[in-house]
Parts: sequence; C-alpha cells; structure tokens
Amino acid sequence: MSRTQDNPSASNVDAPRVGPGASTAASPEKQEVRIGFMPLTDCAPVIMASVLGFDRKHGVKIVPTRESSWAGVRDKLVSGELDMAQALYGLVYGTHLGVGGPKKDMAVLMTINQNGQGLTLSRALAERGAVDAASLARLMAAEPRPYTFAQTFPTGTHAMWLYYWLASAGINPMTDAKVITVPPPQMVANMRVGNVDGFSVGEPWNHRAIIDGIGVHAASSQDVWKDHPEKVLGCTADFAAAHPATARAVVMALLEASRWIDASEENKTRMAETIAAPQYVNVAAEAILPRILGRYQDGIGRTWTDPDHMAFFRDGEVNFPYLSDGMWFLTQYRRWGLLRAHPDYLDVATRVNRLDIYRDAAGALGIALPRSPLRSSRLIDGAVWDGTQPASYADSFSVRAPVPALDVA
Repeated sequence: MSRTQDNPSASNVDAPRVGPGASTAASPEKQEVRIGFMPLTDCAPVIMASVLGFDRKHGVKIVPTRESSWAGVRDKLVSGELDMAQALYGLVYGTHLGVGGPKKDMAVLMTINQNGQGLTLSRALAERGAVDAASLARLMAAEPRPYTFAQTFPTGTHAMWLYYWLASAGINPMTDAKVITVPPPQMVANMRVGNVDGFSVGEPWNHRAIIDGIGVHAASSQDVWKDHPEKVLGCTADFAAAHPATARAVVMALLEASRWIDASEENKTRMAETIAAPQYVNVAAEAILPRILGRYQDGIGRTWTDPDHMAFFRDGEVNFPYLSDGMWFLTQYRRWGLLRAHPDYLDVATRVNRLDIYRDAAGALGIALPRSPLRSSRLIDGAVWDGTQPASYADSFSVRAPVPALDVA
C-alpha cells in the first residue's frame, strides 16, 4: 500500500534519539536573527528568549519583529525579510504546498505551544440562545440568515479549529456560513461593529472581547483537540539548510524560555507583564494573565479553572514537532477542498518537520524526546487521529467541502 494513501506507521520513520546525545555544535552562521511575531500571548517564548538573554547564551541575538497579519508573516518569510517567525502551524504547511498563496519549501523547527486558543460568539447571538456549537446550530436553523465567522489565515490553525468545531455540530462552514479572514488584533473591533457573529483566534483577543462585554466564550481550542499543536517556529527550508547551527541555537533559546515560562506562576505573571507592552501585544496584562493561568470566564456568569490551558513546555512534551501533527493539517486541507488529491502525507511532514535540528537542540539541553514521531489524540467529534491512516481519516468526515477547490501545485 502506498504511503500516500495510508499507513505511515512509526516504523517507517527514524525514531528520534532519546537523551542528551547531541551532535557537536558549530557556531551559528548568522548571529542576528529577525523573528517575526504576531501580537498574541503565544509569542511569549520569542519575546522572553530575547528579554531574558537566552538567545545570547546560545550565540545569537533575536530581533523580535512585530507583524500586522499572518499574510505579512508568510510573505516576509518567503522573501527573506524575516529569518524565522512565530507562525501558525497551518501557515507553514499551506505555504509549503502553495495552497492559496505563494509556494515555498518550508521548515518547522519546533512547536511553540499547545492549547489556549478560543472560539467566541457575539453577545447578540448569546442573547438569542447561542452559547456553544449545539445551540448555535439550533439558532442558525431556526433563524436562517447569512452568518459570518472570522478566522485569522485560510490554512491556519484558527481556521481549522473553527471549521472542525462548526462541523462537530453539523454546520458546514463551506456552505452554511460565510467565513472571512481577519488579523487577530482586529477581531474585537469587527465584532463590536457587527461585522462578525463569531471568531476563532488566539489569546488575549477572546478574553478581551469578554472583558469589553461584546463576546462570550463558546469553546476553547483544547475542547476541540486536547493538547493540539498551535504555533511553531517556522522558516524556509533554504534558511534551515544554509543556517543549521543558527536554527539549532534559536531552538535552544526558545526551549529555555519556554521552560522558564512554565516553571512557576511568578514567571507567568512576569511574562504577561512583559509581553503586554506596546511594542509586543499592546493590551493590559489583565487581559493576558488569567487564561495563561487557566482561569476562565465565559462572559455570562460562569467561571472555571481549565487544567488544559496554554502550555509552552511540560518537560519538552509541548515542543517536539510530531510528524502526525503536521499530517493532520493535510487531512483537513483535503477535507475542506484545499487539496484535489491525497498528498504523500508522511513524505510532506518528514520534509517540513526538521526532527534532526530539534533533536540536536533538545539533546544538548537534556530534554527527553518521545519514542515515536506519531501521537494519538481524540477530537471533539470522537474521531481518533494517530497519523497511521491519513487518507482514510481525511475521507471519513461526513461534513466536508462539496467540491475540491485548489490543487497542491
């Protein structure tokens, strides 16, 4: 059976080395590294690696560069204006495939965080009874009209969480709603003026909509997929090939920053206060801190503690660039008509996710690595994803795009 169709088992892939056995490190080929970031809570490892000096410890200087849109991040990576970026997992894969934008071979160097994104509905919808996916579906059936939802980038994580969440309630995002692209910092303003009925975005913008009294919490991304991959450290394949020691050094710096952030509530508080500054996220720290500590409110009276809130490290478990994580996005591109045919799922993920660079960086820091580059998860609709039958998984969904729209090339 072809790997393109199915069954890329863990035995087909070289298992990463466990333990510190890192290769001898060369000096970084480039000492100053421009890393793009978006004003989101999960830019924190990039910012804190620079602020706390973890970058200089490993022989590089990170220059954090604030960007205004994910399309801008993509374009500047492709052009070389940025060396690396805090990037949506799906942005890297979409660019590598040339789906809906310029095609460029790309690399994922590490996962920056898991969990901690949100799906927010307008207070106007909540007042009509729509406070989660099921009640939203009932309202849309009872009161038909054009419903508009926003995500942040067409192939990105927030689009995929939105589509999967809607589909879990029987709402087809391709036919039952209008979906638009809005940069993260503009989500709240668009909801305030009534341009969108709901949105899928990273923090702190979901919490900000609740604080401002215009939105309600409908779901967290970890409700859709517990411990899902979210942002990654991305670059072009050309940059990784020409600067492997630089890539290794930056991964080490971000791993140390991630470990520092997750080490204590005190560190998370300092992180929130740091990235809240105008040159970074530009919000009050109070909009960032509660959810980074797992303290949630829904805007209509309920509060709770979520143990599965945003994580940056967890003994390195967060950061390993699992091949199955990358392959999952390919299955969703096929599901939603972004790919006309099944790609060679394992081959694409093996080319993009640079396990070699990550294992060297983690090994040098004594960070343990998993035994397999594939992992298993159960999503909100009960479907199990483990990376072993990608084509069958992609074809298994009853709610999907009616006609494929784009090709790989």
